[in-house]
Amino acid sequence: MKAHKGLAIALLVLGVSVGCSTDSAKHPANAPAQAVPQPAPKATGVTIPVGPGPQGTYTVQAQPAPGSCHYRKTADGQPLPDSACTPGAVNPTVTPANLADTICKSGYTASIRPNSNITGREKTDNIKSYGYSGDPRDGEYDHLISLELGGDPNDARNLWVEPPSPGHQNGAGPNNPKDGVESKLHTLICGGKVALTDAQVAIATDWTTALATVGFPDGK
Repeated sequence: MKAHKGLAIALLVLGVSVGCSTDSAKHPANAPAQAVPQPAPKATGVTIPVGPGPQGTYTVQAQPAPGSCHYRKTADGQPLPDSACTPGAVNPTVTPANLADTICKSGYTASIRPNSNITGREKTDNIKSYGYSGDPRDGEYDHLISLELGGDPNDARNLWVEPPSPGHQNGAGPNNPKDGVESKLHTLICGGKVALTDAQVAIATDWTTALATVGFPDGK
């Protein structure tokens, strides 16, 4: 009886030991997410400003002088920002090497987004910068390079009051087809099809042609 007990205990100990060893090998504690493959970026010659990155506490950022910024429009009337006032700015903590732990990780953008009590005051001043005359509810205070594409959270160079698209009903709130472009670019980056920097340059240059610029006009 004692011999059987000793054998059972030995097997139990052995089983636990082997089990723990196997689990640790498969699921090491705090293991980083698997890296997202990145194609070689294109040589565009375009340099985007680098912002300060996420902050523990955000402060209201000074906006360009009133009336100093001027909207541009595409041939079909879609709004583009003034490239001098709003060239875009990237988040320095997002790199091609850590995409799986930053923009491709669920919840990341929410964790770095400034509070509305900061962006609301910035929007009021940016409306004056651009001379936006529409209903403030229709103008979206927009990250030119969105957070999901590695844009800086609160650099004034990366934010603008984006007017609604043509045909928008006044007072109906933001109507922003740019959001759909950003979502598709994010999927392409996290799927390893488009280099992070290529997507950032494309969206900062002209969001309406960004998908075609990176070689995926249909977003797939």
